[in-house]
Amino acid sequence: MKKLAESLNPAERKVLKVLNNFSSFYDIMKATGLKDIEIARTLQWLQNKGIIKVKEEQKETVSLDENGQKYLEHGMPEKRFLESIEKASTIPEITRKSGLSNEEAAASLGALRSKNAIEIEKNKEITIKLTEHGKHLLKHPMPEENFLKENFPKELGTLNQEEKFVLEALRKRKRIVKVELSKSISAELTETGRKLLKEKIEDNLIEKLTPSLIKTAAWKGKKFRRFDVRINVPSIFAGRKQHYRRFLDEVRQKFVGLGFKEMAGPLVETDFWDMDALFMPQFHSARDIHQAYYIKEPKYGKLDENLVRKVKDSHENGFNTGSKGWRYNFDVKRTHRHMLRTQGTACSARMLASKDIKIPGKYFAISRCFRYDVVDATHFPEFNQTEGIIVEEGLNFRHLKSVLKMFAEEFAETDQIKITPGYFPFTEPSAELHAKHPELGWIELGGSGIFRPEVVKPLLGKEIPVLAWGIGIDRIAMFKLGIKDIRQLFSHNLEFLRNAKVV
Repeated sequence: MKKLAESLNPAERKVLKVLNNFSSFYDIMKATGLKDIEIARTLQWLQNKGIIKVKEEQKETVSLDENGQKYLEHGMPEKRFLESIEKASTIPEITRKSGLSNEEAAASLGALRSKNAIEIEKNKEITIKLTEHGKHLLKHPMPEENFLKENFPKELGTLNQEEKFVLEALRKRKRIVKVELSKSISAELTETGRKLLKEKIEDNLIEKLTPSLIKTAAWKGKKFRRFDVRINVPSIFAGRKQHYRRFLDEVRQKFVGLGFKEMAGPLVETDFWDMDALFMPQFHSARDIHQAYYIKEPKYGKLDENLVRKVKDSHENGFNTGSKGWRYNFDVKRTHRHMLRTQGTACSARMLASKDIKIPGKYFAISRCFRYDVVDATHFPEFNQTEGIIVEEGLNFRHLKSVLKMFAEEFAETDQIKITPGYFPFTEPSAELHAKHPELGWIELGGSGIFRPEVVKPLLGKEIPVLAWGIGIDRIAMFKLGIKDIRQLFSHNLEFLRNAKVV
């Protein structure tokens, strides 16, 4: 009990001392002088320590409304109306002398007539006179005045019959009182709490250690308050990056740390950059898996017609690469069609054709892509793809294997990898990267290969080895963040975002 008493903070000590006499929330607030939020927190702390039990009930409470607060300060309109009758007799004069509005004067007139406090005489004009009862009311407070001076809010069930009668009369008038359903909170001492009250509860405990307290040694001979580090406290949700956004930023930092330069491209692409420049034939079924969204307006985009001619030649006859191409008539109009980007490799195609490309060079992109799909836990119509290229003379498949191994170590945190044959229209040879996750087993990280000459020569202007790769970064993020539904990567749910794992 002694240790428990020494663990109480100032607010807890103040509240505990009044709990023998008061139990309701508002009575405790009046007795201690603490604010409502301070009382609420203190009761929670005391309950966590097993000192009290907090009970909550729904009850109707009475409180003063806007006009009630005004009349408490300046007096009820009917009292001011009565006081003005001695100086004036007609309704307009009384209204002016009392400073009441026409609406307040009318309400006062009705209230005073019902109390038999005034008489109305009709001669040439209507005049008001005080009755004997009215003179009595001038010298004594009215029931309404006494009611307004009560301590509010009050529970409706605690009112006596006279107070209820006054309340019903005031509720018929404009914004004087209001009755609302509210939560009633009360505190009851536990057996531990009753024992604790018998202990000596000290008020001069040191709450914090300050530099001056240490320098002056003023702490000597005094007691420090004990702190309970297990007690519940309000959660604090500090500002932070969205969990997936932060993960992508870390991926970006890793690539930059590995010596890669970031490249970018537009979300709205043309068939040219998204597929044609990558030597994907316009008639080929490989395009079906891309499930592209095409733009209605504007339907066609602008392109460098010289590049279009070179890519056209590559499709039709191989563009002097030793290949015979796909041997079909390339549709120039179709290649100008606008679409939402379906793959990040469009960024690689743009980089190969850019005047800013450097050889040797390493480039990467984190690209937002779109493909229509049935939305479920593992499929979404938009996704992020991390991909890139390495351009340098003398590169071969052994270099590609080394790069893939490095990616597995960086992103899947494992050195156990498998490289299996794959197929992509724009690479030859093509390979898929699998890595063994310590918990999830073998997972597919992405595809890779060496760009075909039919892709490189029309865009770059010469044949040179280009290692290309693409990683499904959304799936890796799900593993890293402990998410089982891909939709949660893009969630707007505030409760989920506050508690989401951040790596």
